[in-house]
Amino acid sequence: MPKQVDHQERREAIARALWRVVDASGVLRLSLREVAKEAGMSHGQVQHYFASRQELLGFAMDFAAEQTGARVAEGLADLGADPHPRAVLRLVLVEMLPLHPDSRATSRMNAAYVLEALHDDDIRARTREGMVRGRAQVEQLVGAAIADGRIAADRAPSTETDRLLALTGLAPLLELRVIAPADALAAIDRHLDDLFVR
Repeated sequence: MPKQVDHQERREAIARALWRVVDASGVLRLSLREVAKEAGMSHGQVQHYFASRQELLGFAMDFAAEQTGARVAEGLADLGADPHPRAVLRLVLVEMLPLHPDSRATSRMNAAYVLEALHDDDIRARTREGMVRGRAQVEQLVGAAIADGRIAADRAPSTETDRLLALTGLAPLLELRVIAPADALAAIDRHLDDLFVR
């Protein structure tokens, strides 16, 4: 009896191959043919699952976001019941930086996707929607911490959210080894220390 193919598993394997191509060679080498080679499949097999480079890139980006979400959820479980919002924000910020192999792959995917978004209206709309959603979640955390008195009442949730998300700008400094991971973590911790009421 022929082995049943798990199509979702195959699509995810192709997405991971795309991550490896972006990780090793950048977005300019990103083609269905190059991804097929990395995945150990034929070009036709990859086309069976993804009709275009844009479709594959979109799926790979969504999959990267799911994987990041799963890592954050795992981290939240480790923090226990009712974690302090400072710990939650630190976890989210750290996960958005290229500090370990999985987050490095998703960070590079994000960078590649933003570059694509600059020249493709559909990708731009999709990317913007994801960013708006992510920003709203951070602002909700900040707003709740202000309401609980853990962040000073004179702080504006919107401004503090933008200041927190600006820390993700450390990603290229890490990628180019301008700073070390310890420097990025120190900047995050100092910012959170300044934000939260002691």
